[in-house]
Amino acid sequence: MIKIFFTVLITIIFSSKLLAQEYDFFEPKATIGGYGELHYNNEKVGDSPSKSIWDFHRFVLFFGYSWTEQWSFKSEIELEHNFVKNGQGELELEQAYVNYHHSDLFGFNAGIIIPSIGLINEFHEPPLFFGTERPVYHNLIIPTTWFGSGASIYGNYKGFDYRFTLFETLNSDKFSLSEAIRPARMKGFKPDASRFLYSVKLDYLNIPGLKMGSSFSFNNAKGDSTKIDVTIYEFHAKYEANNITAVFEFGNINYSSGELKSSRGFYFDLGYNVSSLINSKTRITPFARYSDINTAAKTLSGGDSEKLFHFSEWMVGIDIKPIDQVVFKIDYSERVRKLDDRKTKFINLGIGYMF
Repeated sequence: MIKIFFTVLITIIFSSKLLAQEYDFFEPKATIGGYGELHYNNEKVGDSPSKSIWDFHRFVLFFGYSWTEQWSFKSEIELEHNFVKNGQGELELEQAYVNYHHSDLFGFNAGIIIPSIGLINEFHEPPLFFGTERPVYHNLIIPTTWFGSGASIYGNYKGFDYRFTLFETLNSDKFSLSEAIRPARMKGFKPDASRFLYSVKLDYLNIPGLKMGSSFSFNNAKGDSTKIDVTIYEFHAKYEANNITAVFEFGNINYSSGELKSSRGFYFDLGYNVSSLINSKTRITPFARYSDINTAAKTLSGGDSEKLFHFSEWMVGIDIKPIDQVVFKIDYSERVRKLDDRKTKFINLGIGYMF
């Protein structure tokens, strides 16, 4: 598999020389962008007192540079929770890769990349999803944002988007009943180079307003004391037209050994932009969400261990966009744990932007 990637890369470099005359008409340029979000979170677990915090959750800067129409560099640096000290807050190089775009049919990139798994992992700017926080599905099933060392081949053919990714391994010692694969991400920090995660994604785009597809990933994960094969498959669909936004995602993770055997979850969003009904230029979208998540859907021991981290959640909220790049959010949700029907209530407010 690695030999295939190097063969493709060498072919790309050779063929790009044949386009040298075209480069004479291109002026190199830099691109700056970014996004961020401020949250207010209020949480009440059962009868326990509420937890209320303000959090500038993310501040992200994007820098890109195009040498030619085909060759470019893209990067993204993220500061989480505004401050880094004593294990609190995070400063991350979330993307940093060289990209070659031959045509819509074929392209290639390598460096610190984000695999194409789910709808939000790649495109996670605050104005692009409902709710103040990212869907819990994208925390516990697809660990958004999931980034690391890797390379991918991508393209579009007759309305089908494809991407094949060779990505860094997971650390199987850190698989968790409560958080599935999330703690096992290596985040590009000296990952084991003897094994890789392989992922393939296919999306269908030929119906106006609709994006639907799926991905499949496999990793022979290894830690200091464990070796566990992991398979991840997910299905996603998003319809955004005629003032309607509908989103559905389902994901499943299987583990070949250990106490944890599978993790599973889904969510469904439905929103309607009412701006035309009230003759407003501001986009106002009430929405509702239903989620069902179980990071320990199947375990070796069974019984209550399969209920402890299983919960359902419903949410209602509203997104207000004075312009497409700025959003104000408010939502209320209730989460119920299957083991004992313990209820957690959330009130969230937020403001997000991208440029």
